[in-house]
Amino acid sequence: MTLPCYYLAPVSYYMALYRNGGASVEVYDTYAKQTLRNRCLIDSPQGTLALTIPVQKPGQSRLVRDIRISDHGNWRHQHWQALASSYRQSPFFEYYADDLAPFYEKRREFLADFNMELLHLMCSLLDMDVSLERTSSFAGKTDGTWNAQPVRPYYQVFAHKHGFLHDLSIVDLLFNMGPESVLSL
Repeated sequence: MTLPCYYLAPVSYYMALYRNGGASVEVYDTYAKQTLRNRCLIDSPQGTLALTIPVQKPGQSRLVRDIRISDHGNWRHQHWQALASSYRQSPFFEYYADDLAPFYEKRREFLADFNMELLHLMCSLLDMDVSLERTSSFAGKTDGTWNAQPVRPYYQVFAHKHGFLHDLSIVDLLFNMGPESVLSL
């Protein structure tokens, strides 16, 4: 199975990854703006919040593997503050915060590298024993069926305000369900 290289991908992405025992992560496809490659969706007191990593304008190559992260707008600090303010009250934020915080302290050059590091971390924190590899050439169309799998509702901090929000970033499941997250996959 081949999956796109996403920033803190949705829960359904991890469901497909877990159920298939792993995947090839496509980094040789063409970068498209306004996708989950550089954006994730989290829960906030106001509802769904999109966190977007700014990227430099692609030069000649528009391959995902060549997309560089921009330091424009102090995004790392803003993303960490949004995660902390949205999930500070969740049952497991304090438990996982020290694992995730370094990703928002250190500059990384390439978006695909950053996303792959986060993917490996999330799989480790979820205790998912899966095989992950980057594609070494364009593998073709990624498997789009992964996002068709419904996510079973689980505890969310702000559900009392706006109901269950379907298929948010994996951090939502992790911060709310902790070690039991894998049972929801």
